[in-house]
Amino acid sequence: MTALQQEGNTMDSNSIWLRRTLMSGISRRSVLQGLGTAGLAAGLSLPLAGRARAADPVTLRWWSPQASPDQLKMYQTQIATFEAAHPGVKIAFEPTSDEGYPAQLAAAFASKQLPNIVTHLPSFAAQNYYGQGLLEPMDDVIKAIGEDKYFPGANDVYKTADGHYCGTAIGNTAADMLWLRKDLMQKAGVDKAPTTWDELRTACQKMQGGGIFGAPLPYGLNSMTSLIFIGFIHRAGGQIFSPDLAVAIDSQPTYDALEFYKSMREFCPPGATNYSWGESLTAFVSGATATGIYAGRVLANVTSQNPGIADSVTCATYPTISKDVASWTFNDFPSVFIPKDIANMAETKAFAAFLFEPKGYIPQLLAAPGHVLPVLKTIAEDPTYLADPIIQKYKAEVTLMAGAAAAGKNLGYETDKHKPNLKANEIIASNVIAELVQRVVLNDEDAKATVGDIAKKLEGLMKA
Repeated sequence: MTALQQEGNTMDSNSIWLRRTLMSGISRRSVLQGLGTAGLAAGLSLPLAGRARAADPVTLRWWSPQASPDQLKMYQTQIATFEAAHPGVKIAFEPTSDEGYPAQLAAAFASKQLPNIVTHLPSFAAQNYYGQGLLEPMDDVIKAIGEDKYFPGANDVYKTADGHYCGTAIGNTAADMLWLRKDLMQKAGVDKAPTTWDELRTACQKMQGGGIFGAPLPYGLNSMTSLIFIGFIHRAGGQIFSPDLAVAIDSQPTYDALEFYKSMREFCPPGATNYSWGESLTAFVSGATATGIYAGRVLANVTSQNPGIADSVTCATYPTISKDVASWTFNDFPSVFIPKDIANMAETKAFAAFLFEPKGYIPQLLAAPGHVLPVLKTIAEDPTYLADPIIQKYKAEVTLMAGAAAAGKNLGYETDKHKPNLKANEIIASNVIAELVQRVVLNDEDAKATVGDIAKKLEGLMKA
């Protein structure tokens, strides 16, 4: 077998053609015109032939907080495929933390010891870092992936004031769905999914007992409590900031949300005072709570860890204070972004586009089916994606989550009328919203005085 035939076993036809052409000495412009947008390297100008001859391999560092064992396995497959197709380029995956990434990235930017690519952080993190001049525009990566492949508006949250994109979406999450046990509902005489807070309290009260608690809401001083409680304020009809980004937390909906959140404490396990994402997820999956609040990872975890309840699990959008208040779903818009001051930018952008190639992107999504949902229409309609047993089994739930996520928002993008909030990352990292919950709900401090104090802290963060 010739070297070129061996190469053909690990490279797609566009990559082989690009490498041949570059080695023949044809101009870069001619290469790119010939490729158009058909392949992952289109418009990215990855110097494959030069890298093949390089004495020292290029190493690209990839950071992500999404690093469950099944996801790591899929990442390693993507990495191996990319490395085989791009001799001389190595990818080093480094897991980060949902709670700790602000400090990790702050240190990386300060020391110039930067990852080449960061994935699965919230969109508001990308907006924040871009606003500080720390990120590379992602326009050419989006074009290489194919703008027409995305669902409409998938990248709107990444639009910047200077007309570029600070990142691109690698998925959607409906992060605060209400998860339910149909078997427990039937046993307790709960005949439908709750749609209002009063209905939710009643359902939790009826289902609690026999060692099972009603809900796993978080009350810890952490990002989950902040992000989840922001959703409760919106589901009371309020907001953290006005559309022009004036602090608007001191309002009746915030007091209503605090009152309800406090009333739910009796239905949550004692350890909920320290709950973050992992503890809340485990509480529902293990059967310790009758309801859950999480994204679609519930489906894969129940299937593998507690299959006895798998046929009884379903979800709904989280209830609001009344039927007059519209639903609000937290979508962190898991992102891909690239720090500005890195070496090997061409290789990094080629790898970023490569992450969306179907042979790698579909297995990555299906490492936790229903959790991170596809942002490309071509993937959502792909028979390989749709054939997954969990996607098939929970078709109604996945469809509901996809619709909720598509309309979802977050602190950096509270409503369609809001300006992008470039301070959202610092606000979440400060835990100031979680502090509000702990002081009023756990410590029984005066709500009016505490909200006023938190409003001042938010104003200070916005001005910093």
